[in-house]
Amino acid sequence: MKITVRSAAETDLSALLALYSELNPDDAPLPEASAGAIWAAISRQQGRTILVAEAGDAVAGTADCIVLPNLTRGGRAILFVENVVVADAFQRHGVGRQLMEAAVRLGESAGCYKVQLLAADDAYVHTFYEACGFKAMAEGFRRYIS
Repeated sequence: MKITVRSAAETDLSALLALYSELNPDDAPLPEASAGAIWAAISRQQGRTILVAEAGDAVAGTADCIVLPNLTRGGRAILFVENVVVADAFQRHGVGRQLMEAAVRLGESAGCYKVQLLAADDAYVHTFYEACGFKAMAEGFRRYIS
């Protein structure tokens, strides 16, 4: 299966929303107008790239990346990766690995000194990220705001 990773475009919005529904199945679907407005805001953000992995004609996975300027490490930025999801039908075919390799390349091209992400508390997910060259080096904390 040939997998291609590229930056998402507005025409990918419905496919992205379908992937996100697999990531968070309990979330209510976004109204189309809201999704369009959010996409427009994301598109304007400097340093923000939503990657999509295509397998054939299907959007098989995605990763949301943002370069965060930084005043430490000699001014080198940090690439944060969020909302990584591969459609169930495409898991275990290299889609996730290619998305993560593309995210690392994105960080390298932006002069980042690290790529950082939070992972679900799931051994399978941890094994995946470790296989992609990531190491569990810190403990993450979250505070959800209703």
